[in-house]
Amino acid sequence: MELREIGKPKEAYVDEKCCLYSYVITRDYGFAPNPFGGICTLATCKPGIRNHAKVGDWVIGIAGVSLSCVGKIIFLMEVNKIISFQEYWNCENFNYKKPGFNSALKYCYGDNIYHLDENGQWVQENSHHSFSNGVVNTLNLDRDTKADRVLISENFWYFGNDAKDIPKKFNYIKKKRQGYKKILSTECQDFINWAYETFGPQGQHGLPVNWGSKNLFSRYDGK
Repeated sequence: MELREIGKPKEAYVDEKCCLYSYVITRDYGFAPNPFGGICTLATCKPGIRNHAKVGDWVIGIAGVSLSCVGKIIFLMEVNKIISFQEYWNCENFNYKKPGFNSALKYCYGDNIYHLDENGQWVQENSHHSFSNGVVNTLNLDRDTKADRVLISENFWYFGNDAKDIPKKFNYIKKKRQGYKKILSTECQDFINWAYETFGPQGQHGLPVNWGSKNLFSRYDGK
């Protein structure tokens, strides 16, 4: 089992202008979001959130009915930085987020998979979002590149298979269907403060729900 990557506790602080973006997670492989290496990134899927979120906003993923922990918190992250796919690809600090298939499973699910070729066309690397042997999956490529933005967080909790319950008083943050729900700062501040008080040290506290016991790599066809 992978060691947990847990940071020191941080004081609760919620920007009075921040928003909380809530969505349903139907699949949790450690790809979207990718919580490994002490930094949580959302680089694929959810183009609506990636297009509209700003630094200081928060994103929460709640398990859908396809997961065993339905209705529970998979992750909660503050957006600390936003960069383009090309910047993500070129940054040496994020090389470990590029997919690698000769090491631990978490590297197979690297989300640093898009960059431009010499003609300005998108390249999709061999990954969870491509077909076997790196054949381009245009369905995933077209969806992912609708938002040329990677959300980066150092202030996050990722629970995965140790997903956490949401108190009934915060049920208003739940998104019940596809898409996302935007919750204004006046409505989300109490929830964020509760998270700081309840969850303790930030970082990765669990493994992806869909890894199960076999820990085998799989791909997503986009359908």
